[in-house]
Amino acid sequence: MIRLLTLVLTLTVVLVPPGTAADKDTDHWSRFRGPNGLGVIEASGLPTSFAPEKNVVWKVSLPPGHSSPVLWGDRLFVTAFEEESLLTLCLDRNTGKELWRRPAPRARVTKMDQRNNVASPSPAVDNEVVTVFFQDYGVITYDRDGKELWRHPLGPFNNLYGMGASPILVGRRVVLPCDQQSSSFAIAFDKKTGEVLWRQERPWAKSGHCTPVLHRTETGLQQLILPGSFFLDAYDAETGARTWFVGGLCFEMKSVPVLHEGIIYINGFGSPFNQPGKQLTVGSFEEQDRNGDGKILPDEMPDGPLKGWFDFVDLQGDGLLDGGDWSYLRAALASQNGLLAIRAGGEGDRTEQNVLWTYRRGIPQLPSPLLFQGVLYLVNDSGGLAVTLNPKTGEVIERGRLSAQDNYYASPVAADDKVFLVSESGLVSVLPAGGSLKALAVNELGESCYATPAIADGRLYLRTTGTLYCFGAEDRGGD
Repeated sequence: MIRLLTLVLTLTVVLVPPGTAADKDTDHWSRFRGPNGLGVIEASGLPTSFAPEKNVVWKVSLPPGHSSPVLWGDRLFVTAFEEESLLTLCLDRNTGKELWRRPAPRARVTKMDQRNNVASPSPAVDNEVVTVFFQDYGVITYDRDGKELWRHPLGPFNNLYGMGASPILVGRRVVLPCDQQSSSFAIAFDKKTGEVLWRQERPWAKSGHCTPVLHRTETGLQQLILPGSFFLDAYDAETGARTWFVGGLCFEMKSVPVLHEGIIYINGFGSPFNQPGKQLTVGSFEEQDRNGDGKILPDEMPDGPLKGWFDFVDLQGDGLLDGGDWSYLRAALASQNGLLAIRAGGEGDRTEQNVLWTYRRGIPQLPSPLLFQGVLYLVNDSGGLAVTLNPKTGEVIERGRLSAQDNYYASPVAADDKVFLVSESGLVSVLPAGGSLKALAVNELGESCYATPAIADGRLYLRTTGTLYCFGAEDRGGD
């Protein structure tokens, strides 16, 4: 019924204009989706055509994991798992040679969606530390040479799909959102000591995997932009205080917001029944609780599509729905799929003032939006449906299906006048900049792929289910 499914190097206020990413250096892809989650970096010489034996600088076999590679300087980091060990791996970025691996104990084995796994969240790295999150243990931070600095157990979690958000680094803080069916929160640690600096409860957030991005206000305040069920929230990165929010989001949020020139673009898809014109009408709890015992059991659910929602809205996992569960069901089904353009900033509820436009056709659930050279890109989870939009107005530039008609879990990335779209079966479409959906090339990797690529210094780093590739263009000679 419902489809499944980070570091900011902060500089001084003087050096970083409001609303921009701080880690712009072409050597760094330091968090999930690179500089401030944009999926965009300055680079040249990227290959258009590549394959397991073509334009390969190096390739290495990896244990299982869906986390995306991150880069800082001459080092690359990923997570993986092997039997009962949770692994953090450091590779030489130039050769693929493994420099170190560190196992962590698997405290539990959590049941999750088959398309997810325990090593889905990506690491975050800076010039001092690398931090990782495993839902079956918690947060662990190492120095760049692999010495463990601290660990903080978290969980167990109650997310039907399993956890998916990645940590980010904000100055001296490690920040991690933990959205789940109940008791959602965001938490910040001191990156050197592991001291908990703040913890902010998010009771409205019931289902999601969003990784935050950073917004710097005109006064120099650093704000974390974090979508969740129904709301996009802005938190003071120093204190964790919720400073402003916008309503109107879908009940299930999984993509990373894109922030560009003070405008946030965020997409959310809950189910086909959250599409305008296809929404279900849900009666009151009292109407459904016909025997008046204050609970609804599975066999008391109304016939039709609502029957399949029971487990999803049983927030306490106790096999019954109470009034709170039913209220969440009604709110979830009343929310709408959509892409929203939201102006960043303000105080309190900014729904009326800050939402600039919405787009509601063919919205992806997992792949995040991409804004590249004045064009906004969306690729749907299913069938290769894609659309390019004018980011200022939401007007469609082109809409259609990619020639690689497949499922998509990875988010698009771009550099060097090229947009890279990676499908589940390992088809990598390379589109030209400018909004056209006609591919310059479709490259076949021959393995499934769930990780989002990394880009730096003319190289494309792409992880399949069994291999990590470093691709480079022909004219660089593979060195």
